[in-house]
Amino acid sequence: MSALERQALKTKLGGLPPLPPHGLGGPAKRPLIRKRDYTPIHWDKYFQRMHDVKCGDSDTFRIYECGSTGPVLFFLHGGGFSALSWSLLSSTLSGLVKCRCAAVDLRGHGDSCTSDDKDLSAERLSSDVGNIIKEMYGDEAPPIILVGHSMGGAIAVHTAIRHLVPSLIGLVVIDVVEGTAMDALSSMQSFLNGRPNIFKSLEQGIEWCVRSGQVRNLESARVSMVGQLKRVETEETATAELDHQLEAASHSGNTDTILEEEEEEEGENRVKDTKEPSRIPETPPADNAVFKTPASPTNPVNHYHKEDSHHYTWRIDLGKTEPFWRGWFEGLSMKFLSCQVQKMLLLAGVDRLDKELTIGQMQGKFQMQVLPQCGHAVHEDSPERVAEVLATFLVRNKVAEPTADFHRVFPAC
Repeated sequence: MSALERQALKTKLGGLPPLPPHGLGGPAKRPLIRKRDYTPIHWDKYFQRMHDVKCGDSDTFRIYECGSTGPVLFFLHGGGFSALSWSLLSSTLSGLVKCRCAAVDLRGHGDSCTSDDKDLSAERLSSDVGNIIKEMYGDEAPPIILVGHSMGGAIAVHTAIRHLVPSLIGLVVIDVVEGTAMDALSSMQSFLNGRPNIFKSLEQGIEWCVRSGQVRNLESARVSMVGQLKRVETEETATAELDHQLEAASHSGNTDTILEEEEEEEGENRVKDTKEPSRIPETPPADNAVFKTPASPTNPVNHYHKEDSHHYTWRIDLGKTEPFWRGWFEGLSMKFLSCQVQKMLLLAGVDRLDKELTIGQMQGKFQMQVLPQCGHAVHEDSPERVAEVLATFLVRNKVAEPTADFHRVFPAC
């Protein structure tokens, strides 16, 4: 039997055919790998309205809201973040239960503007929260559930313990525990110094946010990172800049939909087509931009030239807030346990529990939920799961009615 006859028989019996000779068809082409879309998304895809609340003569706070009936979940973001970090969670949660979601840019963050943006003490921030809620709802405020992440979680506890919100009925703290937070303070400046301080474009900032792991959910990063940046030259926040671009686009009648292309694993070739008329494309590409990191002995260059004036930097210099760090977290566990409302602690890992909270959890003083596959920004990494957990918390405590599509999540660690 000749070689060709043996090969034909092998193929017939289920063997694989031989590779074509080099030059006849060539090697198989690699599947097309598409770039991920880092263009920013406007807040109005998730929130129904945005407005400013004035407290006193010179303090103005930016508020984003969705939902029209039910209790109010008042969201407090972490240090350096903004109200937009609650975008996906608010949109999802308001569809699961009948509730209202309100997210605020705290003092010194986002698009809030105060007479003293540098005073970020726990007393000042908690007083701000109480004043904002009073200004928004008056003396007949609806039931309020404070929900805070990281620094915002600490401020939520300080607000509750000082009884600044008389209609408070619930408290939810996300991934902040006194012991873990205090231990991390010594290395916080090194962490902050390792971040880039200049981005070539908003796309570049969003790409860094995802690649660094600060936020693992690309969609959330595309809307939330905007609230953390501002123009280097004009000091205008990126949020305000996108508002102006969207307004200009609406006047020009340019509402074309944009094709969103997701990065694919090798061997896959999928394209997701979504309509996002509120998404603002950035002109500079992200591929050839360079993150500029702070000066150090190994990186002595820390300046930008005149031609860099259209770059973006952080809205707030977190390194300068160090004098307030200990005040945020000292005694936090005991304060949390002493709050006389329904409480829940949402963590990314059980190793974050300290002694007081471990004992309190065993005594049933609060509900605990762990989402171990998330990073520190739990509510951004997995907004759907967090929304289900919060919805279950509200329904279980009979403060909100579920929608027809909601199924309760069994509380678990």
